[in-house]
Amino acid sequence: MSSSIIAPSRRSFLAASLAGVAAAGLHAGPSLAASGRTTDTLRLTWGYFGLSYLAKEHGALEKRLADQGIKVEWVGPFPNHAPTMQAVTGGTADYAFGGSTTPALAAILAGSPLVFTQFFIYEPRTTAIIAKKSSGISKVEDLIGKSVAVNRSGLGEFLVVAALEKHNIDRSKVNFVYLNPPDAAPALAAGKVDAWSMWSPGVDIARVEYDAQDVFIEERDLPFQIDFNTYLTRRKFAQENPDLVRAFNAAIVAEAEWANANNVEAETIAFKGLKYPEAVRDHFIALNRKYTPYSVTDEGFLTKFQTAADWLSARKVLPEQVKVTDYVAVV
Repeated sequence: MSSSIIAPSRRSFLAASLAGVAAAGLHAGPSLAASGRTTDTLRLTWGYFGLSYLAKEHGALEKRLADQGIKVEWVGPFPNHAPTMQAVTGGTADYAFGGSTTPALAAILAGSPLVFTQFFIYEPRTTAIIAKKSSGISKVEDLIGKSVAVNRSGLGEFLVVAALEKHNIDRSKVNFVYLNPPDAAPALAAGKVDAWSMWSPGVDIARVEYDAQDVFIEERDLPFQIDFNTYLTRRKFAQENPDLVRAFNAAIVAEAEWANANNVEAETIAFKGLKYPEAVRDHFIALNRKYTPYSVTDEGFLTKFQTAADWLSARKVLPEQVKVTDYVAVV
């Protein structure tokens, strides 16, 4: 994806993740001890999509961690990122499941004691604003006076904000309806909202099941990237269990590399989980989707992440500014 905010690099993950703060030239915290862990169990959240679901079903991540004396417990399923972070904050899980950085920053600003441990970019970016073909909405200008379902402080909301800004439409002219994905899909189907801003696979399923069309697509219509995939844990957990953080980072990156190299098998696993139409599965296989990892010591990535956070806070998607390097666990 061509992007004015982020251009993917292929820096070796292991080399970057094992480099210290001094080597990276960063002063982001909390710093991790050289070694140590207080538990041999890692409680991972999951939902029926994304890299964590692939890892759960594939089984290689559990084996990799078991070889290091680490037992995996899967906590879920969860419908989206926000409740996984609530589970981590509340101590019933150790890791959020690789969701969006935007609600993660919103949770942190609200007081959740979370830190980032690993980032990914997933391409192509398929988040989109969609509407039923029968709605008469085919372009961004058609959203004026209409209602759009979005997830608060998440991909859905920021994409609508960006689309309106690109087309010089004041936000007040569109009715934002804050719904989580399980509620937004039936709302669109029943005509209770006029459009829906959503990521894969929900947006792709809705196109098929509700005869919907694209109004604005992130990859096609947005010339920059504001949101990334991320894994988070509690600050205290990262400080007390640096060995577990490093082990999980390496294991989830290995899972991403497997998915990149085995596209058909990975998409077949995803298909079995959500049981969406075969046309959606075949669409994903044709896209040949890829994960690119970025460690929390990647200066270039963190600079671009900060630019994204500043963009979001300036537009009130996030309630205030945040210094992202204050919330990374340096490994």
